[in-house]
Amino acid sequence: MDVFEAVDTRRAVRAFSDKPVPRESIERVLDAATRAPSSGNLQPWHLYVVAGEPLAGLKQRASARAAAGDPGDDRQYPMYPDPLTAPYSDRFTAAAAQRYQALGIERDDPDRPRKIAGLNTHAFGAPVVMFCYIEPSMGPGQWADVGMYLQTVMLLLRAEGLHSCPQVMWTIFHRSVRETVSTAADRILLCGLSVGFEDDSVPRLRTDRAPMQETVTMVGI
Repeated sequence: MDVFEAVDTRRAVRAFSDKPVPRESIERVLDAATRAPSSGNLQPWHLYVVAGEPLAGLKQRASARAAAGDPGDDRQYPMYPDPLTAPYSDRFTAAAAQRYQALGIERDDPDRPRKIAGLNTHAFGAPVVMFCYIEPSMGPGQWADVGMYLQTVMLLLRAEGLHSCPQVMWTIFHRSVRETVSTAADRILLCGLSVGFEDDSVPRLRTDRAPMQETVTMVGI
């Protein structure tokens, strides 16, 4: 698979099969991902790969919290700007409508929040979830490094025939995640990354993207 194909086929998959993910595939991906860009070579990411019984227990605890209406833990960072203005709010709304309609959850469903939380806390059935942390002392440059690292991981997963779904949702229950991975108490959970083989029985969703001309300005070229 060449780079263009990996980028084109990478999607946030929200339906995984229960087919086991080979440890060798995960190790190949994460070993290669060490070459991701990093300003000053700080490599500020801390990644925990969780599967099996530890993951099943975490899913169960997080799902129980969500079902009980638990608003979650104190936020370690804001998910989105407040207020979220156009055109970003328009893109967000359109994508959310596409995403959950594809999963059979209508916008006017009164049980919509609980259903969405239930799907998320089960990691959409993924047998592996990677949790990525960053130290609180790190600044915007290092957060950008971690983003580039995660993108590298997601593209390399495609080369192994695997799919992924980055989930900021896990930050809502970051205390439950920390109990599972036993990381330092002050580390910030950037996101979870669900990993596995796609469940081909579920309709595929590919959210729209703004045309290149809307986000790119050419100067001198």
